[in-house]
Amino acid sequence: MKNDLDFEIINKEKQYESDYKKVINEIKYFKKIAIFRHVKPDYDAIGSQLGMFYFIKDNFPDKDVIYIGEDHVTLTPRCFPYMMKIDDDWFNDEFLAIIVDTSTYDRVSDNRYIKATKTIKIDHHPNVNPYGEIQIIDDTISACGELIANFLIKQEEYKITTNCASYLFKAIVGDSNRFLNSDVNAHTFAVAEFLIHQGININQIYNQMYKEDISALDFAKWVLDNYHITKKGVAYYIIDKDQVDVLHLKAEQGKDCLYLFDHFDNIHIWVSITYDNDKNLYRVSLRSDNVSIENVATKYRGGGHAQASGAKLLSLDELPSMIKDLDDLL
Repeated sequence: MKNDLDFEIINKEKQYESDYKKVINEIKYFKKIAIFRHVKPDYDAIGSQLGMFYFIKDNFPDKDVIYIGEDHVTLTPRCFPYMMKIDDDWFNDEFLAIIVDTSTYDRVSDNRYIKATKTIKIDHHPNVNPYGEIQIIDDTISACGELIANFLIKQEEYKITTNCASYLFKAIVGDSNRFLNSDVNAHTFAVAEFLIHQGININQIYNQMYKEDISALDFAKWVLDNYHITKKGVAYYIIDKDQVDVLHLKAEQGKDCLYLFDHFDNIHIWVSITYDNDKNLYRVSLRSDNVSIENVATKYRGGGHAQASGAKLLSLDELPSMIKDLDDLL
């Protein structure tokens, strides 16, 4: 398959060929390598992290490679293994940090990245906080896992195992909303095809990602009974402090019912607002059909992509202003 690569893959490779060589040289040089990603991880963050980890481990077995960060409240261990627990002593020697799917330093999960001898940033968000001696950034691509897969496919002398390919496929499926987002293109499908050819089990992957406990129906029922919609087509639901406890939710789970508002003619933007007990604020997840919501997310202490972003509200007093800003986009 590597000798018969799709034009889209080859064309994307050419854009980053020089940086790809630099990354491989650094991987060859360092004996110790740590793979980081962002806090409050999603499919793309952990899938990209583990895909990179297994590529290095499978092809450079003498390397001391680790992946660290907090576990996900529901995806661990259903979709991903528990993160490694690493003592501080490990970071006293020189090591390479590879940070994936993380636009800004302050969002890196595990601040021991600051001890790295050298840092590589691989990301698909707008590069608002350039960091690292080597940066591979493409904010036109659907998932960081897609960008990492392109990088790995270029390394023709090395193998991409089924395990590595499975994690990257999860990353792409998760962040592209099952290939429905507008940033999905021919390159996305070309990479997905390549990963499928590595022997991954698509049915198993989708079952791991999307099968839920039947209690999820109670949450969906509550959302359908309590959502709001503006005249212009902004749908939203609010899970306040009391309701978080009633529904037994973590803040990260509040967005899990956003899919209910996908693909309705009169709904163009859909939003979840969930109280975070740990931070004493509201976490906001925003989605849209073909409207760019990123600037509104940035205004409210967040950011992300044109059709999928996150934000924070210090209190519900800010909610009317945010909803008006979203209405004004329509």
